[in-house]
Amino acid sequence: MLYSPIGTNTAFETRLRKVEWSESRTSYWVTDDYHLVRKTMFLPASEQKRMIEAAGKRPIYSYNQTDFVKNRVALEVQLGKYSFIAYDLFVKHLAFFVGDAIDVGVEILPMKAMQEKMSSGVGYYEGALYDVARQGRGVPAVPLVLVGITP
Repeated sequence: MLYSPIGTNTAFETRLRKVEWSESRTSYWVTDDYHLVRKTMFLPASEQKRMIEAAGKRPIYSYNQTDFVKNRVALEVQLGKYSFIAYDLFVKHLAFFVGDAIDVGVEILPMKAMQEKMSSGVGYYEGALYDVARQGRGVPAVPLVLVGITP
C-alpha cells in the first residue's frame, strides 16, 4: 500500500484554504531577445507585450503560479516528480520574490521515509536539502524554508 500524493495534496489544500491561504498567479510576456526581456521584465504585462511588439519581436504569453500565498509567504506542497522541486525552488519562489510579491518561500516535501512509500519519481526533503546546500549560500537568491513531512 502506497501513500497517495493526490490525496495528501488535497488534504493540505482543504486545510490551508480554510485558513485563507490562496493561489497566486503572475502573468508576463517573453521573447527570444535577452536584452529586451531584461528591459521589460519589471513592467506591467500589457506594457511588456507592447514593447516586444514595437521591437518587431513575437510576444509569448507566460505565467508563474504558486499554490498558496498569505502574508507575503509562498507555500508549495510538492509531492510530485522530483524535477518539480528544482522548478519550485529556482523558478517559482524566485519569480515571486523578485517580483516583490513574497518575502520567503516555503517548500513542503516528504521525508525519505515517506517517499519510499509513495509512487516512483517523487522527490524528498533530504535530497532537496543537499541540492540547495551544494549551490552555496545565496543561491537561489530567495529566502527559503524547506519542511520535511512524514506520516
